[in-house]
Amino acid sequence: MYALKFISGKYQGGVFPLKPSKQVVIGRSSDLDMVLVEDMVSRKHAKISCHDGRVLIEDLGSTNGTFVNGEKIAKAARLKEGDRILIGTSILKLVAEASGSPVDDQQVKQNLEAAAAAQASRQTRSSSSMTGKIEEVPLPDLLQLFGTSKKNGVLFIKAKTQTAKIYMRQGKVYYACIDDRHDLGPLKSFYRIVRWEEGDFELLPPDNQDFMVEMEDGTDHLLLESLRQLDELRHIEKQLPGAEAALELPVPLMPPLHDLSPDQLDLLQLVYNEGSLPAVLDKSAASDFETASSVLELMKKGYIKAR
Repeated sequence: MYALKFISGKYQGGVFPLKPSKQVVIGRSSDLDMVLVEDMVSRKHAKISCHDGRVLIEDLGSTNGTFVNGEKIAKAARLKEGDRILIGTSILKLVAEASGSPVDDQQVKQNLEAAAAAQASRQTRSSSSMTGKIEEVPLPDLLQLFGTSKKNGVLFIKAKTQTAKIYMRQGKVYYACIDDRHDLGPLKSFYRIVRWEEGDFELLPPDNQDFMVEMEDGTDHLLLESLRQLDELRHIEKQLPGAEAALELPVPLMPPLHDLSPDQLDLLQLVYNEGSLPAVLDKSAASDFETASSVLELMKKGYIKAR
């Protein structure tokens, strides 16, 4: 058996069990199986049905579309466990549900209304109707959903020790920062944020703040490159000095400086001035992966040592 778990939106935290051979029609109309009253949801928006263990979803000609894993569906599509559906500001996840005593429609409705009341209480402390946890919706998936559905606004993420903001215009990411530190630059900040695996997210209204530098690449390209660099960084992280280690230049410095490129000389100066890998990563104009790779290369050639 399957169920739809709300991981964002009006019923966040609620669960809607799916019944074999029964259709679930979703929309704004009050007489439907699942009612989502918001501007971006059509009167009859989408339909989900279960037949012979298969779960199908179909858009019913909605104005703003139905999205599965970031892709707008044009016809009936089959869902599998873990798939995420975006309808308006609600994100639903298809989850397996252990067989047990069937829950009647009235109880399901009461459970959802209880989730809606809890969410409404949270919203009194927030201006956003779209919140959730990145443990439920990883940031790359969330940004892909927002990109395809052309969302406007500021994605605010609160982790254990840091906060971040990702600015979007018609679904395109154009700026990012961590702890309001603009000195890191939007691209370095974006690559770091996408690595976060725990925290709460909230989609805030658009911010008209102007930035001196905006990212120009499309969201899909940014995500692909950030994930590529993350994978490469994981391959070399065990070879890198720890955050507490001091970086310094050997004395005497034996390898000749004239063998280094201008970028490598700049990095060597950063190491001399800053003395630790975290500080060098922050100050470097290059991405964390590019900087870490260069530090590792200079260590292997004897220009830098850690202690």
